[in-house]
Amino acid sequence: MAEHKQRFTHKAVCLVFVLTVMSVHLAGVSDSWGARIKDLASIKGIRSNQLTGYGLIVGLNGTGDKDGVIFTRQALANMMEKMNIFINKNQLKVKNVAAVMVTASIPPFARIGDKIDVSVASLGDAKSLKGGTLLITTLKGIDGQIYALASGPVTIAMPSDAGDRNSHLQVARIVNGASVEREIPFQLDGKKTLILSLFTPDFTTAKRMTETINASIGAGVAKTIDSSALSLTVPESMWQKDVAEFIADIETLSVIPDTIARVVVNEKTGTVVFGSDVTISSVAIAHGSLSVTINGVDGQETRENVMNLPGTSTIGELVRGLNALGVKPQDLISILQSIKAAGALQAELVII
Repeated sequence: MAEHKQRFTHKAVCLVFVLTVMSVHLAGVSDSWGARIKDLASIKGIRSNQLTGYGLIVGLNGTGDKDGVIFTRQALANMMEKMNIFINKNQLKVKNVAAVMVTASIPPFARIGDKIDVSVASLGDAKSLKGGTLLITTLKGIDGQIYALASGPVTIAMPSDAGDRNSHLQVARIVNGASVEREIPFQLDGKKTLILSLFTPDFTTAKRMTETINASIGAGVAKTIDSSALSLTVPESMWQKDVAEFIADIETLSVIPDTIARVVVNEKTGTVVFGSDVTISSVAIAHGSLSVTINGVDGQETRENVMNLPGTSTIGELVRGLNALGVKPQDLISILQSIKAAGALQAELVII
């Protein structure tokens, strides 16, 4: 079958198969394509930090915690006591109040007065947080220090086509709902060395980053530590006040990341995603009435449900041929698993 002998090239490959019951995508890598270093790695220590707090949401329309939730009543009584209103907690009705856990992420270099988003989630048995307002809540870091104050009306995402039926009404957000009250100290100026950490460890990518940085910034600026980190030496002229500019210059450099050959199969949808460099060694496959031979001979006579491919064929050629024969998604997954088990699939097979 001549159409199955066509080879995928490494350059500019992007092929999409769309079937009624299955979609198979092939994404190739162009030699001229590159990703910014800021999309592949980050400076060690420059990261966001998680904040948490315990708060109360009021103003609910009878959808709050039931009277049996003791900690909600206790928290409400404590709050009223701070306002010089003394009342027995057992006499409180909390159906319009809900106890919630409040979380937020404070970005690096956040300044006092900056606004950040917060998420709230019910701790008791409230039916819904819709229409409620979060009372002022302190948000603390892992060190126990208060870094932000949160408050304001909550918002629940409502699917426009499903109403309340498919909504999770016990979780909500407050956009710009917290104000930063304490800054997390991190001093860039004066640093002589920095660590650049890769999001996906890979020795080849780390080496390419090192070569790119040294070629652009200066020899000896970058040194590969291992597959996940580079050591950056800040030029002496930038120690005192230009470290941020040094980082910005590095972040914009482009590097072609290297990845291992991988085939990802979604068993539920029948979607198969693979790279152009995935190949299959010589192998013969028999699956029901289907027979596939890789390393077939040109001009060999073909029969129905029989497919011949040249040796070291790409998986794209195999999948295209199987699609032409009407192979179902589950059969395709079984075939790929069998090829992998036989050692003929030169890639990692991931089933999700």
